[in-house]
Amino acid sequence: MTTETIASASAEQEATHGFFAALSAFTIWGLIPLYLRPLAGIDALQIMANRALWCCVVCLAWLGVRGELHAVWTALRQPRTRATLMVTALCASTNWLLYVWAVTNGHVIEGSLGYFINPLVNVLLGVIVLGERLNRVQTAAVALAGLGVAYITWISGRPPWIALALASTFGLYGLLRKVVSVDALAGLAAETTLIAPVVAAYLVYVELTGTAVLFHVSPAITALLLAGGIVTAVPLALFSYGARRIPYSALGVLQYVGPTMQLMFGVWLYGEAMPPERLLGFSLIWLALALYAGDGMIRRHAQNKLVASAPKA
Repeated sequence: MTTETIASASAEQEATHGFFAALSAFTIWGLIPLYLRPLAGIDALQIMANRALWCCVVCLAWLGVRGELHAVWTALRQPRTRATLMVTALCASTNWLLYVWAVTNGHVIEGSLGYFINPLVNVLLGVIVLGERLNRVQTAAVALAGLGVAYITWISGRPPWIALALASTFGLYGLLRKVVSVDALAGLAAETTLIAPVVAAYLVYVELTGTAVLFHVSPAITALLLAGGIVTAVPLALFSYGARRIPYSALGVLQYVGPTMQLMFGVWLYGEAMPPERLLGFSLIWLALALYAGDGMIRRHAQNKLVASAPKA
């Protein structure tokens, strides 16, 4: 067996591992409604605060075992990086709070819509903030998604505020994290470290006022709240591992696994309404996503062919 063959087999194995890691991450995110639904009736702010605090504990412990805590302290010592991570922490916290409220108050479908349109919000942010230019297919995809959102607004009599807020906060989060050179897990640890004093103070406050849930309702609820750190950190670590080992086009397609699962749970498990007219609005957005993802895959394939055909040095 030649060196080239061994290297090729190793690269293929890495790509396979990366694919299943990314698929696992998006699958876990898709299962989040099953985790949150038993917490219905509990104040969403307490759920979010527990999730942030225990996520911080899990991330710091994980990095400590790996001997990588220095990455967190390095990021927090830099004023500009620390300020940016504070903003991303606020974006992530707002996003978590909105999604927790949506799931625990019977809006799973609208929550899934937010993550369906998020990639197209990212495109718009790239144009508006980073000065990126769209090709014809991307422009058509964004316009079609806008039409879908406008149609859902018209038939509902109100804009899909939950979906738009989720997509906007997560889109801004992704944009800011793009410009900060901090690893995904270390970045999450730094973000949650920055907001840990605030959420810890809030949890102490609800404890003192007798409205705390943790350790006061049932062992099952306590276990779910404590598990919030693992539920948050594990899929992010899997995503980070997979993203470095598979093509971006494949990652772009996989990202729709999560909201698709959430949508199915909302319709089939929790009985949320999906009348034909609302389905039409979703279909316009799905068509936009198909155009966007297909264009990305075609351009990636063309780029790979160009690189492969380039003369070797």
